[in-house]
Amino acid sequence: MRAMLKGIAASDGIVCGQVYRLVEPNLTVQQRAITNLDYELNRFHQALEAAVSDVETIKTRATKNLGTDSAQVFSAHIAMLQDPELITAVETQIRQRKINAEAALAAVARTYETSFQGLTDNPYMQERITDLHDVTKRVTAHLLQVALPDLALVNHPVIVVTHDLIPSDTVSVNPRYILGFVTDLGGRTSHSSILARSMAIPAVVGTQHATDQLTNGEMVILNGTRGQVMVAPDDDELASAQAAMHERAANLKRLSKLRHHGTVSKDGVGVTLAANIGTANDLPSVLQNGAEAVGLMRTEFLYMDADQLPSEDEQFAIYKQVLTAMAPRPVVIRTLDIGGDKPLPYLKQKPETNPFMGARAIRQSLTHQQIFRSQLRALLRASAFGNLRIMFPMIATLDEFRQAKAIYDDERSKLTVAQVPLGSIKIGMMVEVPAAALLADRFAQEVDFMSIGTNDLIGYTMAADRTNQDVAYLYQPYHPAILRLVNRVIAAAHGAGIPVAMCGEMAGDPIAVPLLLGMGLDEFSMGAGSILKTRRLIGQLSAHDLQALVETTLNQASTSQEVITMVQAAVPGILT
Repeated sequence: MRAMLKGIAASDGIVCGQVYRLVEPNLTVQQRAITNLDYELNRFHQALEAAVSDVETIKTRATKNLGTDSAQVFSAHIAMLQDPELITAVETQIRQRKINAEAALAAVARTYETSFQGLTDNPYMQERITDLHDVTKRVTAHLLQVALPDLALVNHPVIVVTHDLIPSDTVSVNPRYILGFVTDLGGRTSHSSILARSMAIPAVVGTQHATDQLTNGEMVILNGTRGQVMVAPDDDELASAQAAMHERAANLKRLSKLRHHGTVSKDGVGVTLAANIGTANDLPSVLQNGAEAVGLMRTEFLYMDADQLPSEDEQFAIYKQVLTAMAPRPVVIRTLDIGGDKPLPYLKQKPETNPFMGARAIRQSLTHQQIFRSQLRALLRASAFGNLRIMFPMIATLDEFRQAKAIYDDERSKLTVAQVPLGSIKIGMMVEVPAAALLADRFAQEVDFMSIGTNDLIGYTMAADRTNQDVAYLYQPYHPAILRLVNRVIAAAHGAGIPVAMCGEMAGDPIAVPLLLGMGLDEFSMGAGSILKTRRLIGQLSAHDLQALVETTLNQASTSQEVITMVQAAVPGILT
């Protein structure tokens, strides 16, 4: 029987292709004696040249995708690989100790690192240690003739198989070469899933053992709709998968015609379709998919992809880039949301028994006010270049919101006195804590807008960690309790005359969209890859008629499955 890996359907679509394992290889170095010095020196220099070639390729692609400034780290790597002092030190080890090149390189690297360690308070020296690790690993891989996985070096279509996927894995990749993603870890709302959907790439996550069971170059069929990976398919199965790929491509081409259309229901109700982004690198996809706004910029990625806190000027440059590119369309930028499944290694935090219920998001910002104020100043300065909305995450009490708003007002006053140009800014909050949802009518009196963060709202309401696969079944966006909370927030916002958005993954879910449209949600924010499909779906629906469906589900449904059945009965073919 043909092997079939099962996981969680994370991003729709069927693709077939060869496996590319993004898994760190074993680079253990064994010291051995050598007799042919010229041969060993030649091995070393060939490995250096190959490593330089690799990094130059990565730098070229990173420059194209991220810009010159972000690609400068690779210039530092090339300089280190060509450093005469480093090269001479390794050559001396080979000649004097008559040992193999990889052992000589390891010995020199240890010596350098020891000398750097005494200067770890110096951020520059910390960066040099990281650079040293990277270049040593790359040269060692060539010496051992082991392929070092790097998506930036992929130059043919592959299905990426990895333990987990993080944004930094894809910053310099050419998306046309990535057919799909398969991961060991993750759930429907994990970062890897969100990333795949934003790139409109089929994905299966949470397989647990894909990296152990799949090998490089092996042919597989990935079904991101069913959460399955078929290993070693036969010719008929491959032909069927290829036909599905062609149909998907044709469908995407048809959808592309909606890029410049507004989002209006069949009965003339207009809504805003916005995109969720992690970095400025996501903007091309946002614009290509016809987003009418950025409904959520997750600023934590600016911090997580760095070795130290980004400066105010570094943040300002990025916020300015996003606001300028989207102007005059609105951009909602969420202040730092760390903690839980998003720790910062360089920010000292006390160990917590339950970090998801601990010092995260706005709680961290109010504790570490110098970090919060730096971010707010960068945002305020950037506001002159676009339509900015600032959003505070994980607000649970009115006191938290008022304290955050007071800090914002203080920084704004200081910049105004300093005559720094500022734009018009709206201040809002994420509703992702059940207490805030239940008290939404009171919050609505003090904020300019609300955005429902369903990923965490579902987790907190169902008392289930969304990163824990053992309780993944409790991630139920259609559960009647969730729908009642969402409806309550929408009604409260409209009662106060303010707009309400949704920036959780539920906003792009085809089962949820009819219910949200019927409830009167003003803005749906999702991964860019889901925008055009959602625009087409909303254009086929009558917002007025769906109000009856909302009433039925809120008053009669007791389970998620009952809600799904009701939606499918009211909107036949919703999942086709």
